[in-house]
Parts: sequence; C-alpha cells; structure tokens
Amino acid sequence: MKLKILSALFLVALILGTLGGVKYLQIQKMIAGAKTMLPPPETVSSVEVRADTWKESLTAIGTINAVQGVTMTPDVPGTVREIAFESGAVVAKDALLVRLDTSSEDAQLRAVEAQAELARLNLARMRTLKNDNTVSQSDLDTAEATLKQAQANGDNIRATIAKKTIRAPFAGQLGIRLINLGQYLETGKPIVSLQALSPVYADFSLPQQELAKLKTGMRVELVTDAYPEKRFVGALTAINPDLDQATRSVGLQATLENPGHLLRPGMFARVEVLLPGEHQVLVIPATSVLSAPYGDSVYVIEPHAATTNQPAGLAVRQQFVRTGRTRGDYISVQSGLKAGERIVGAGLFKLRNGMPVVENNTLAPKSATEPRPSDS
Repeated sequence: MKLKILSALFLVALILGTLGGVKYLQIQKMIAGAKTMLPPPETVSSVEVRADTWKESLTAIGTINAVQGVTMTPDVPGTVREIAFESGAVVAKDALLVRLDTSSEDAQLRAVEAQAELARLNLARMRTLKNDNTVSQSDLDTAEATLKQAQANGDNIRATIAKKTIRAPFAGQLGIRLINLGQYLETGKPIVSLQALSPVYADFSLPQQELAKLKTGMRVELVTDAYPEKRFVGALTAINPDLDQATRSVGLQATLENPGHLLRPGMFARVEVLLPGEHQVLVIPATSVLSAPYGDSVYVIEPHAATTNQPAGLAVRQQFVRTGRTRGDYISVQSGLKAGERIVGAGLFKLRNGMPVVENNTLAPKSATEPRPSDS
C-alpha cells in the first residue's frame, strides 16, 4: 500500500517538473525574442525645406472705422411728427431725416414777428418825429432797441425750429431706425446711425521698434474673415506722434477705398504694411516646429544603414533651429536647416531621436502662405 502511494507521488512530481521545465523554456525563449524584436517604424508625413522670396512686411490686427460716422440725436427735446427715412437707406447731405413737433414754436414765432413789425413801424415814426425835433434821442434809441430785441427773439425761435428739423450732416448710409412716430425724444436720444462707407479707415498699432521702418504712403493690404478671398488695398496715411504709455506701441491709420461698401465700421481685420525690398528665406510649415523652453527643433528625415538591431531605412534626427517671421501656415528658418532637406511635417510629440520612420503623405494637410479655411 505504501509503495503504491510513493509511486503515485513520484509520478505527480515528475509531471509537474516536466510542465515547469517546458514553461521555463518558453519564458526564456520569449525573453530572448523580446531582446531582438524591433518596434515597427513610425508613419509620418514629410515636407521639404524650400527657399522662397518674401517681401518685407509688418502685420497687425486692426479695426475698421468710418471716415465720417455719427449717431444722429436731437439737440432739443420734442415729439416725433415725421420720419423721412427708411432703415438702411443711402442719403445725400442735408437730406431730411426727422421732424419734431414745432406747433408751439410756430405760434411763438408769429407773435414775435408781429411784435417786431410793430417795433419797426414805431421806429419809423420815431425817426420822422426826431427829424421834426418832436421826440428826444432817448426815445429814438429805445425804439431801435425794442426792434432789435424783437428780431433777436424771432431768431431764437427760428433756431429752435431748425434744431427740431434733423437733417443728414453728410452723405452716407443709414442704420436701423431707433425711434417711432409720436415718440417723445429727450436731448441726446439716439435716432439712427449714419456712416460714410467710402473710403474707410483701418486703425491698428505696431511695436515701437518698428517705427523707424514706417512712413506715410506705404502700401497696406487688409483681409477680413467676412471676405477671406478678397484683399483690400490702401495706403498708410497717419502715424501717431506719441506712443501708448501702457504698451509702448505706435498708433497707425490706413485709408482704403471700399468698393461695394464691403468693409463696415467695427470690423476686425488683419493688416499688412508692405515694406520696400525682398529677401530670400528658407520656409517650413509651422506644424513641423517643436517648441520647448530650451529652443525650437525639427525632426530631419535621413537614411540610415543597417545595424545588428535595425534594418536599413529611414530614421529621424532632432535638429535645433532658429525661426523668424511667419506667413500663413509657414515660418521662416534663419539657421539649422538647408534647402532640400526633408523634415517631419506634423505629429512630432510621438518621435524621439533616431527612431525609424516611414513616409506617408496621403492625408497630410496642405500648407499655404494665405490659408483660406472653409469654416473660418
């Protein structure tokens, strides 16, 4: 009986030992395979460093303003009796916009005119009597003063009536009407916006270090998100004599023709002041630059020879660069690269120095110096 138990235990131990040995060999084989296994190369999009000619320019964000623009308001209070314009209409200079109630002033004017007429007749009689030495010079002076006072009272009432007749001070386009017929208007109550839309101003600012490059008459180009396909052209017409104390920037103003009245006051716009001269630059997409506190870098794609751990193919090398100005999707490179080199165009955070890569530009986005996003 004891012999049978010992035989069974020996058989179980033999089986467990065999299984353990097989498992140990499998694990050792997996470890050895892992040491020699190479990761698959990373798929990247690539771009070529190219030389380009860029015109010198200064860029800024500006605001469109009307050369002439005002919100019409009454100088004196009154009740609206006539509205002579439609919202959005184009009006000429001195066109009637609003007429306030002047019935009280009209009645006062008739009374004052009657007083003035009586004073005129009285003065004529006084002059006749003075020639006959019937009245004194003092009486004649009093009659003349009475006439002048009556005329002045009439002029004052006429001025009030004129202020209650509101006209366009210049030609332009009206905005949305803000009043209604029969409404009582206080002094300064907005009636309607009036804007002269051709030409228009573009107001913007640039850092003080650019001041020496600027002078009036320089060509200015402007793009807005409302019309991304259109470039508006004008000229730099004014440079502020003083700088902003907070930002140390200089205020500038460009004047642009506005065909079709496309530009509207209050619009934001990207302004570019074109400087004389052009220069050669190396350009790469801005997405190919990896920014870090210790400097900007790119990944250059280079061929590498086969090694014991890696077959022949392509690999990336991290290269530090010095970048310059941007234009659209591109950025200029001042040092660190040469024309014709190929670099990784996007997805830099997944790479490390010496990593094998495979180029695939099928889905790579296209870069442009003047991008026009479809959803901008």
